[in-house]
Amino acid sequence: MEEPIIIERIFDAPISKVWEAISDNNKMKHWYFELEDFKPEVGFEFHFYGGPPEKVYTHLCKVMEVIPGKKLSYSWRYENYAGSSLLIFELFPEGEKTRLKLTHEGIETFPQDNKDFAKESFTAGWTQIIGTSLKDYLESAK
Repeated sequence: MEEPIIIERIFDAPISKVWEAISDNNKMKHWYFELEDFKPEVGFEFHFYGGPPEKVYTHLCKVMEVIPGKKLSYSWRYENYAGSSLLIFELFPEGEKTRLKLTHEGIETFPQDNKDFAKESFTAGWTQIIGTSLKDYLESAK
């Protein structure tokens, strides 16, 4: 198994606010993907669309673990493509701030002849989503 992608960032926001941002669909829409529905409940299945403009992929996900205020994980795969991965969000207090650790493991199971599934593509995507989109959302909603 390859090394997972790990992105860590510290946000100037309490854990409760970061937890809401990653688990409340109405808040997720401001910085994440457009989900029809999302519930932080084990077994809840959801899907969304994403990818480069020339090729949009259907993402199929299922919530695997929920520890309110601490951890949220879900499976992540693509319709009509082999492979399955796991996405994990973990939250840690840093005084008045929150450290978020995102781990995406198992991406090597996706077709490696597709550049959209390359580790570099995922790393760039998560760096943008966590480091810019989520940061901007949390800090603008003060």
